[in-house]
Amino acid sequence: MAADSPFPSPSPLSMSDYELNRRLFNALIDENTNEVIQLCQIAPDGPLHITGIHKDTVLHLACYSKQKDLAVKLVRLLPNTLNRRLTKFINDVGNTLLHETATSNEMREVATLLLAKDPKLLSAKNDQGETPLFRAARFGKIRLFKLLANEVDKDNDEERRKDQFHSEDKTSILHIAIIAEHFDLAMLIVEMYPELIGMKDGNGMTALQHLACNPSAFEGTTESGLFKKLIYYCIPDKKRTMEDTKYVEWLLNLLKWEDIKKEKYKHTSASELAKELIKKDTSWEATENTALNKGKKSDPDGSSGLFLSGLLLKTERERLCITSKNLDEKQGQSRDDTMPKTTMTGIRRDETPLFLATSWRIKKLVEEILYNYPQAVEHVNKKGRNILHIAIQYRHLEIFEMVTESDMLSRRLLRATDAKGNSLLHMVGKNRKGPKRATAQGPALDLQDQLAWFERVKDAVKSDFVQLFNHKNQTADDLFTKNYSKLHEESRKWLEETSKNCTIVAVLIATVAFTSAYTVPGGNLSSGMPVLLSQPFFVVFTLADVLSLTFALTSVVSFLSILTSPFRLQDFRHSLPHKLTLALTFLFLSVLMMMVAFAATIILMIHTKQSWTEIALSSAAFVPVLFFVYFYSPLYAKLAKAWFYLSKGVKIIYPGRKNPNRHPLDRSQRSGCQITEV
Repeated sequence: MAADSPFPSPSPLSMSDYELNRRLFNALIDENTNEVIQLCQIAPDGPLHITGIHKDTVLHLACYSKQKDLAVKLVRLLPNTLNRRLTKFINDVGNTLLHETATSNEMREVATLLLAKDPKLLSAKNDQGETPLFRAARFGKIRLFKLLANEVDKDNDEERRKDQFHSEDKTSILHIAIIAEHFDLAMLIVEMYPELIGMKDGNGMTALQHLACNPSAFEGTTESGLFKKLIYYCIPDKKRTMEDTKYVEWLLNLLKWEDIKKEKYKHTSASELAKELIKKDTSWEATENTALNKGKKSDPDGSSGLFLSGLLLKTERERLCITSKNLDEKQGQSRDDTMPKTTMTGIRRDETPLFLATSWRIKKLVEEILYNYPQAVEHVNKKGRNILHIAIQYRHLEIFEMVTESDMLSRRLLRATDAKGNSLLHMVGKNRKGPKRATAQGPALDLQDQLAWFERVKDAVKSDFVQLFNHKNQTADDLFTKNYSKLHEESRKWLEETSKNCTIVAVLIATVAFTSAYTVPGGNLSSGMPVLLSQPFFVVFTLADVLSLTFALTSVVSFLSILTSPFRLQDFRHSLPHKLTLALTFLFLSVLMMMVAFAATIILMIHTKQSWTEIALSSAAFVPVLFFVYFYSPLYAKLAKAWFYLSKGVKIIYPGRKNPNRHPLDRSQRSGCQITEV
């Protein structure tokens, strides 16, 4: 490049390239503008001298590091002979000077100067096919995006102008803004270029589909503590300037106010964007009617029976069989394997936004879609599944209850079977899909949740569908038993180990309580009477010790009843959780009474002026009990909650239709709908 360089030849005192690059790089790191300018004046190519190992010029690095003043001076050092030739100066990834400038709002003046020298920089693409406008959208730089968009709109060539809106893989500026969670910028793009709303990327996904795959963009999809929720609801939806004082700044940092404020504003922006995208989305209209309720009743000997709208009617035979077309199933399976899926979840990305939002438990987005297009609730995908199939498959009770709250909406959906003859009850029998929510429960309680789902759906569907066979001649019970056999075995082992461990603890507590009855605080007189018998706290000690022994032995019996259980699958729904709850309750009561007895002992020892060494040793001996309470309290809380609901019946856990006339998608009544999570 130096041979035809427009810059003056270096002085005789010029240094080697390595030394020059070292000094230039250090000056850029130190943001030493004057030294960078001086070194560029003696460099063979001036500001376009390649300094980095990735072929970045000095001007590339100045733009990327957001050194605006330096970049402005370097651009002005460029001779006019380089005008309309700046697109040739690219780094290893094909980024021009304008590509690097597009990563910061502060570089607008630099972008203006560069475009004045070479307007072709605006349409130049890097190795990924990204234009500077696309880069500005990726990094969420709204002000710089507006500047570049205004320049793009001046282009009279419509084809060339539209070519700047997407990258090599067909990802548009709207797609990348949503993927990068720059929802304010995405809203601006929707207003400026509404034609991008329906554009699909290389995976065949629209902007709304991408938004429906991001549960963190919406409120209520992630777990948060009570304190965080309180702060969240105290923060206004819109941005506002906080009082600029050190005290307020310290307080906000302490409470993480700013982080929660950003999160809430992100949720608000995403909701507003979703409303605009939904208005232009009618993907739910492309329903797969050919895959809906496909199946025919056949006798076990293979003779065909009656087929009526996909609904199987009872006959005199005890079991019904449904045959399928094997060729269609094989072809369908082949197509399914080639469809794109999201990472680690198995959620198909070719689904409509309604089904994607259902899969990711974004209730707010589902509500918005169904509010604008209530008929979309009848949409059926390529597998012949409706929204209830999806809600059950991914175990999202809130969405299931929201749809089934209306008799009119749910009547047909509850009776539907998919292309393979699977009813809603069969979907419960399939293994849960999607990301699992982190819980502190064991496999036995997880199995209990799945059995609770089975009961809830069984209660919702008609009795005709309980013994329905799918195309593989499986009932929902058969499918559930097969798919959850591993969890059943894990639950049995977990329950046995938990019962054995807790039995050991209960026996130890009973041993200590029994021993304490004969080694009372203060000792005994020669007559055998306790020395501290007249002390009030001695009575407390005696009662607490007796109750601790009683509760411990009762818990031992309860745990033994669990160990001798047959561990049938249905036992994990009510019987075994009840026994475990009862056993842990008595165990915790025994621990509590031991703590009371221990406290009474300490008070009696202090009262009789015993040595502090004995008191310290007694206190240290009680530490394991505290750890036991700490580690087992989450499990007990989960069991106690399940006990509370089960004692009131299944319909309290899963409330039925509260009001048949109430529309679940009525905006005025949304806030009053409280659903208990499974």
